[in-house]
Amino acid sequence: MENNKIVLLAGAGFSTHAVYHALSKDYCISRVIIEDKVNRKLFLKRRIKNLGWITVIGQILFQAFIVKVLDATSKKRVQQLTTALRLDGSEIPASIITRVPSVNDAATMALLQQEAPDLVVVNGTRIIAKKILTGISCPFINTHAGITPKYRGVHGTYWALVHKDKANSGVTVHLVDPGIDTGGVLYQETVTPTLADNFVTYPLLQLGAGIPLLRQAINDAFANQLQVKQTTGESKLWYHPTIWQYLYHRIVHNVK
Repeated sequence: MENNKIVLLAGAGFSTHAVYHALSKDYCISRVIIEDKVNRKLFLKRRIKNLGWITVIGQILFQAFIVKVLDATSKKRVQQLTTALRLDGSEIPASIITRVPSVNDAATMALLQQEAPDLVVVNGTRIIAKKILTGISCPFINTHAGITPKYRGVHGTYWALVHKDKANSGVTVHLVDPGIDTGGVLYQETVTPTLADNFVTYPLLQLGAGIPLLRQAINDAFANQLQVKQTTGESKLWYHPTIWQYLYHRIVHNVK
């Protein structure tokens, strides 16, 4: 495996740093390609088209007020989890980072073809176009914060708890296809939040559980032993909660 090469294709943020540091100890990550954030106006325009004005306003209010309060009041728990789960959020060496406008940009394709990796590990990007996925001959693997196919999209553990579905509170490592978290499932693991956890700490639990699964999938890929697991049941795409959804479920169901 020492000769196998990985490219990390990612969005900016703590989880990308944690994934890089967890993997770089044992694998050769030749390049970290980080895409710019989606233009906010364009993002909101698309979201309004899909969900409507009222829902999007509720999501904005949730991010602006609830998430900021949770961030401020969860610092001790965040520190506990990052230490216990050994999540290293320190900077990635600048020498191996290349920034691109989008994972679907021509510059991304050129970099992937230049690096010619044996595996692409995806973390926190927008949906990757088929032209990128088929532009090089290696698997793309992603860690998703939810149990698919039931909790595709975002905040899988939060929505599982809202629906009293602890059996599907967890994380999935899967192959990437052009859909939204619809690629073949490789590994899954459940997580059990404590009373000290909330919306902003659930993802840390999922990240901590997901990294060992990602390592297993990498080892499988390098040994040419990737095996997709059969999944059945409901498939649904989830979005950010609105402020009124969050407050309702917090008060009625005690889901934080």
